Amino acid sequence: MSRRYDSRTTIFSPEGRLYQVEYAMEAIGNAGSAIGILSKDGVVLIGEKKVTSKLLQTSTSTEKMYKIDDHVACAVAGIMSDANILINTARVQAQRYTFMYQEPMPVEQLVQSLCDTKQGYTQFGGLRPFGVSFLFAGWDKNYGFQLYMSDPSGNYGGWKAAAIGANNQAAQSILKQDYKDDATREEAVQLALKVLSKTMDSTSLTSEKLELAEVYLTPSGTVKYHVHSPDSLTKLLLKHGVTQPAAETS
Repeated sequence: MSRRYDSRTTIFSPEGRLYQVEYAMEAIGNAGSAIGILSKDGVVLIGEKKVTSKLLQTSTSTEKMYKIDDHVACAVAGIMSDANILINTARVQAQRYTFMYQEPMPVEQLVQSLCDTKQGYTQFGGLRPFGVSFLFAGWDKNYGFQLYMSDPSGNYGGWKAAAIGANNQAAQSILKQDYKDDATREEAVQLALKVLSKTMDSTSLTSEKLELAEVYLTPSGTVKYHVHSPDSLTKLLLKHGVTQPAAETS
């Protein structure tokens, strides 16, 4: 039945579904997972890197985490070339707002403007939806720390903890059980590592397969975006006991 209605995004099926948008969400389900957790003193983002070959020169820049403005960052799951276009759009919008009003753009306003762009690609003929989902982490003076999730349809919502990408349903169910409203940033990091270790397809968790970033306030009151180095990640994995010694895997 779907074959008659899935050739373009502008046609609804009799059940009221847009199949091309649903197919875009399926593409994200095959991508490396990303998890975001809101804590009382910051937001934690963690992502699974898909290392395709040992011969591949690992990038010095991050693969899953991107800084949009000084107070907003995002984690990505899906087609990275699509994500790059949207991230650049978001960066330009954030800078235009700062230039016009001389203050940082509110986080939800930035997310909404980007989702308006994504929604446009589901409504006009000749366009395909962006095959990418985002987790936005940020801070503003109105609502403090915030975490938003958006999908290819242009929908977005505020979350306390969210997962996108592969095995996101399993990750969401663990987060639902273990998340605490008054968790500190350190506890959020521990929970994020625990969830990823249980839901990743890989048997062991190593710093080469992970990216971890945090958004928090410094003692001086400025917003800080920090991406952990591989050495820092290895120490965290050992500290929280989620990495496996090499002897066990042989």
